[in-house]
Amino acid sequence: MDENITETISKGEARFDAVRNRVGFFLAPTIFLSVFFAPLGLEPPAHSLAAIIAAVVTLWICESLPMPVTALIGAVLCVVFKVAPAKEVFAPFADPLMFLFIGSFILARAIFLHDLDKRFAFGVLGIKWIDARPSRILFAFGAVTAFMSAWISNTATTAMMFAIGLSIIAFLIQHEKETGIKINRGYATAMMLITSFGASIGGLATPIGTPPNVIGLGFIRNLVGAEIPFFKWMLIGVPVVIILYIFLFLYLNYLCPAGVGRIPGSVEMISREKAALGPWTRGQRSTIIAFGTAVILWVSAGVVAVIAGDTSEIYRTINSRLPEAAGALIGAALLFLLPGNGKGEKAITWPDAVKIDWGVILLYGGGFALGVMSFQTGLAEAVGRGLTGMLPLSGEFGLLVASVIVAVLISETTSNTASANMVVPVVIAIAQAQGVDPLMPALGATFAASLGFMLPVSTPCNAIVYGSGLIPLMKMVRYGIILDVVGAVVIILTVSLLVPLIR
Repeated sequence: MDENITETISKGEARFDAVRNRVGFFLAPTIFLSVFFAPLGLEPPAHSLAAIIAAVVTLWICESLPMPVTALIGAVLCVVFKVAPAKEVFAPFADPLMFLFIGSFILARAIFLHDLDKRFAFGVLGIKWIDARPSRILFAFGAVTAFMSAWISNTATTAMMFAIGLSIIAFLIQHEKETGIKINRGYATAMMLITSFGASIGGLATPIGTPPNVIGLGFIRNLVGAEIPFFKWMLIGVPVVIILYIFLFLYLNYLCPAGVGRIPGSVEMISREKAALGPWTRGQRSTIIAFGTAVILWVSAGVVAVIAGDTSEIYRTINSRLPEAAGALIGAALLFLLPGNGKGEKAITWPDAVKIDWGVILLYGGGFALGVMSFQTGLAEAVGRGLTGMLPLSGEFGLLVASVIVAVLISETTSNTASANMVVPVVIAIAQAQGVDPLMPALGATFAASLGFMLPVSTPCNAIVYGSGLIPLMKMVRYGIILDVVGAVVIILTVSLLVPLIR
């Protein structure tokens, strides 16, 4: 994977970003002081927390500081302003979900180190059914992206598939020069967009597929008291992914056709890339064993729940003794025991393992801390009561619709992670204030937080592919709006239909 991929932006966009970054340093303290001294009628801890969250969200939107740093500052300010004792504020940083991501990040790191991502991608693209047909290449390429994104981070998947997509596009351009067979330039746009959009969609399939899933599950467990095992999440997430991906492919294939039915030579190019990877290595086999072990442990409790019921003794035993975090850490630990490629080497070394994105983990911890504190201080309840009277929708389904719409809108202007941190706790509070079961609207907001498709700044995935220079901004906006609307409808319908089955 190329880790030096950066977004290409115009001078005007660069100036705007620079101004936005600088404005945050002045705007955040101003908003903090305004909220802190405003007559809100809250208890002192809740009032202080409101000012802290307002400043943190401002810094997140302006990106004046790295998001993990902002999250840490928010947690520290909670201690300084006596929102809660330090032990309570920092407890979410040790939440089991943090260890789930540490383990899965280490597994993902090993997958990249041993080129298993490329082997899998080119293996699927080399299937005979594809037969050098652009529409089938587009479908398979996006499907591989979506599938991989269900297990490793959306950003990492996009960065890896982005490089492969560019190599396919480069081949098509070279082929056009050599044969004179014209390829519609819109096809390159489709290849890039299905990379980004496919990764964002695929991340919805599993709890570990994308950060908002983990954040939403944490809030649902801690604030609602509902456990959603790995397999039960997939009962909702997989149908959402399948429906959205099929729609994504159909409309990109229709709006951005290649202009030719078959591209001679693409099969040979993919075969060359596969051959360049060489035979399977010991390190690759070891990584597959470790990753497969983690996946089996992740889904075992859910499978038992479906077969024996979630009230059975065997389910309770497995669920309590082998939670998702334990499964991820067991899989990660196996990497240090199983053999690597060289003599005496292991599948991964500690120096390689610690190169995971610790900043993301700290960001999760800070977001959890602010969300949990908002409930402990009563701030979330006060906000919920206030917003209840403002929302035109009520009841379980009405709140589901409202939560999905709000989460989608917020995810367009700020990161999906920040969107989940901001929306899910408030949705839960509103539902509780109305006396409604918060599970359905909270899940809807969690899924919808990943639907940010319109702008390059909406997700890191969008930023990566926009940097190719192959996507006109207005095309990303136009195609992104379509997917946002359809995604919101699919999530609302799927969650409303399937959540009763997992309660």
